[in-house]
Amino acid sequence: MKKSPPVRQQAIEYLQYLKEQGITHVPASGKRPLPSSRPRSRQAAAPAARPAFVVPAPLQPIVDEIAACRLCPLSKTRQHTVPGQGPLRPDILFVGEGPGADEDAQGIAFIGRAGQLLSRMITAMGYTRDEVFIGNIVKCRPPGNRVPTPAEMAGCIPYLKRQIAIIRPKLIVCLGATAARGLVQETLPIGKARGHWREFEGIPVMLTFHPAYLLRDPSKKAPCWDDLKAVLARLGRKPPKA
Repeated sequence: MKKSPPVRQQAIEYLQYLKEQGITHVPASGKRPLPSSRPRSRQAAAPAARPAFVVPAPLQPIVDEIAACRLCPLSKTRQHTVPGQGPLRPDILFVGEGPGADEDAQGIAFIGRAGQLLSRMITAMGYTRDEVFIGNIVKCRPPGNRVPTPAEMAGCIPYLKRQIAIIRPKLIVCLGATAARGLVQETLPIGKARGHWREFEGIPVMLTFHPAYLLRDPSKKAPCWDDLKAVLARLGRKPPKA
């Protein structure tokens, strides 16, 4: 028959167990404390802070207006507004549909799975995210990531237009049907409209697929890359060699 460990060893093992559960003291009554539901102290961390990004001074008033906006019902369900981020005078402004759950939680445009793919697309073009401006048609997340309504888009478009007038990008890339419809009133399905040039107040606009769609249908990555190469050609650039 296997002997039980000595009482002293049992006590040491028990205290180690309590420590691992985040319990820092034992009641004097001798009653066994319930394991704490707190994270272990070594792993505890403060709530994730919103990633910082520099807002160019000319854009700050618009960012503040967006943060206070109550023009549509999306203001009642959002966690954070997502005004978009990037520098003044970028070569490219990327415009998507609207924030998703990750963006709503942190207030930064395109940081979820689709945003990670967009980052790789930007890198493949020879840029960094800090060198381009990234935004959306609407500045608040539609519940359940549904397509924003015409009224919601109408409320946000003036903010985007004012941003464009200030940042003055050389070229705009509309990512997906909602961006194309909201910015240049495109009526064709994105499958037919992609690869074609439009214009917004004198700025060339390329229409292509949204990264989220590419995640669902990777076969569309090749034609999307063709669109982005056409953007580079319009800017007098070529993709960097691998």
